[in-house]
Amino acid sequence: MSNKINKIGVLTSGGDSPGMNAAIRSVVRTCAYHKIECVGIYRGYQGMIEGDFTDMGPRSVNNIVNKGGTILKSARSTEFRTAEGRKKAHEQLLKANVDALVVIGGDGTFTGGLLFNSEYNFPIIGIPGTIDNDIFGTTHTLGYDTALNTVVECIDKIRDTAISHNRLFFVEVMGRDAGHIALNAGIGAGAEEILIPEEKLGLDRLLESLKKSKASGKSSSIVVIAEGDKIGKSVFELKDYVETNLPEYDVRVSVLGHMQRGGSPSCFDRVLASRLGVKAVESLMEGKSNYMVGLQNNKVELTPLEQAIKSKSEIDIELLRVSDIMST
Repeated sequence: MSNKINKIGVLTSGGDSPGMNAAIRSVVRTCAYHKIECVGIYRGYQGMIEGDFTDMGPRSVNNIVNKGGTILKSARSTEFRTAEGRKKAHEQLLKANVDALVVIGGDGTFTGGLLFNSEYNFPIIGIPGTIDNDIFGTTHTLGYDTALNTVVECIDKIRDTAISHNRLFFVEVMGRDAGHIALNAGIGAGAEEILIPEEKLGLDRLLESLKKSKASGKSSSIVVIAEGDKIGKSVFELKDYVETNLPEYDVRVSVLGHMQRGGSPSCFDRVLASRLGVKAVESLMEGKSNYMVGLQNNKVELTPLEQAIKSKSEIDIELLRVSDIMST
């Protein structure tokens, strides 16, 4: 392995997700294992511009593997989008003798890192941290598994009320551009219908599905909706439409919101974060840059950052068929 990398900086950027702290811990302790210094960068790229750094050693990450959120905080930086802002960030890294970066986040984080590398040839490895699971090059992003478990637990509780009052519940989950959470949590929680951006169900088919559910003897129903689904302008407009056309239904709406991002990470996310952190540091030591570490066929592999950003994470078509069969 190359000895050129003496100090690595690690940051979290964009929306937080469970498992980010476990990934920070893994990066810090892998650096310590290989006798490399590690610097934590607070508030993502904005903190990098301001030189908001802290030295991190193995004991500085005690007892964070089980914590949600990110101890390094996260922020969106408009200044980093400018050449002047990136120049300031580069100067701060040089001043702190940082040789390479591990950036934890989503496509916005990776886009910023890729641009920074193109301007300053600064070694960068990305770790995918987003509950949406919408990054190409990995079957699971950090926080996705935890978010699924959170959503299923919430829907299970909502169903108790739905059954007690013979109600139809529309449950909106996160997923502005991707329906991974809605589809998998919907199947896991036994939803009667699942609405996702990738699949245009249409109002008529939704009404027909709800009529069939009622006719089959179902006294309550759960419909899971990804926030990016375009079947209606909003979930509340959809509720009004169904009540108008199917007055026999008593309809309620539950928007789960940011609770999906919080909470202690699942065992899967903790293990995944640990594996990705090790691979990220050791890839930088091997002289690699502009890659994302991800899980493919249960192996940690590298995907070019540009490909991770530009390519699309596809919905599992077989799961759509499973969903249709399960809602019978």
